[in-house]
Amino acid sequence: MAREVIHTDHAPKAIGPYSQAIKVDAGKMIFCSGQIPLIPETGEMIQGGIVEQTQQVMKNLEAVLAAAGATFANVVRCNIFVQDLNDFGTVNEIYGRSFPNDPPSRATVQVARLPKDSLVEIDCIAVL
Repeated sequence: MAREVIHTDHAPKAIGPYSQAIKVDAGKMIFCSGQIPLIPETGEMIQGGIVEQTQQVMKNLEAVLAAAGATFANVVRCNIFVQDLNDFGTVNEIYGRSFPNDPPSRATVQVARLPKDSLVEIDCIAVL
C-alpha cells in the first residue's frame, strides 16, 4: 500500500508524532488527523470560546483537505470531541455549515481533556 503524507502551512503544524493527513489507496482515501483551534501562522490557540474555536477547527480541517486535493464534499466520516457536551448545539451548527448537503456519518463524544486544553477537536476521512 502506497501512502502519501499530506502537509500544509495553512493548518497548524503537528504538535506530536503524527501527520496532518495521510493519503492511501492510490490517493483515493484521505485520513485527516484531529484538528484543534490553533492559528496556523502562530501555533497559538485562537482567543474566544466554543464558537471561535469550532470555526478555527473547521478552517484548519478545510486547509488539510485542500492540501490533499479534497473538500468537505469528499468527507465520509467525522469524529467530534468536545470537553462539554452542553456545547453540542453550537458545535453542530458551525460544523453543519460545511456540510449543507448529504453530510457524512459521524460520532460526537465528550472527553475529559483535549490537547492544549482545546474545547473541541474534529478529525475526518475523505474519499476522492
